[in-house]
Amino acid sequence: MSKEDIGITVSKEADFSEWYTQVVLKAKLADYAPVKGLIVLRPEGYSIWESLRNTFDEKFSKNGIRNGFLPILIPESLLGKEQKHFAGFNPEVFWVTHSGENELGDRLALRPTSETLAYTMYSKWIQSWRDLPLKINFWNTALRAEIKATKPFIRTSEFLWQEGHTVHAVQEEAEKEVIKILEIYKNTVEDELAIPVVTGKKSEKEKFVGAVYTTTMEAIMPDGKLSKWEHLIFLGRISQYHLK
Repeated sequence: MSKEDIGITVSKEADFSEWYTQVVLKAKLADYAPVKGLIVLRPEGYSIWESLRNTFDEKFSKNGIRNGFLPILIPESLLGKEQKHFAGFNPEVFWVTHSGENELGDRLALRPTSETLAYTMYSKWIQSWRDLPLKINFWNTALRAEIKATKPFIRTSEFLWQEGHTVHAVQEEAEKEVIKILEIYKNTVEDELAIPVVTGKKSEKEKFVGAVYTTTMEAIMPDGKLSKWEHLIFLGRISQYHLK
């Protein structure tokens, strides 16, 4: 058995990126998939996700939030209705163009994010104030064409994520929900993962497309770089969370 098989061969201080990758692979948390940019979660790694999911489910349930599920394919014609919102994702989108040997008339996007799909369904389900508040959480995967500079758990083309979409009668109620969920994220990451984080609002330049404002949760990695938890945190898109 070679040295490479039995331990970490580089120090965290000397090469944090390589050290991190070796920890993930040699601890059997994940491994690289045959398709570039994708990883396979091994049981030891997936159990971390299961633990977090159980914690969040318990906390969300106490806040009146129930789980739902969204399909992974979104018609291009539907995405076209929110061109401004979707424009930022265009370079990262995987497209399905064929069903068997037959070419599809309307290309299907492998979900890079779910706002367009979720709110299309919400417009059918909400008929009056009596249907509010509507609080649904979705456990899904998202796909973005991250082919270069990938890193297990940090930057991959397909990743597990959680997204909550709630609708309220007034903006004040929606804003309270944003802060409440952001606090749940902060407490869970600090208490369960022992990672200190900072929460706040992103700048106008960095906020999510179409948002009134975007809340964020961020941490400093050992190499001094900022880790932005944008794929894991609650995004406060207030314009989409209350009825005007």
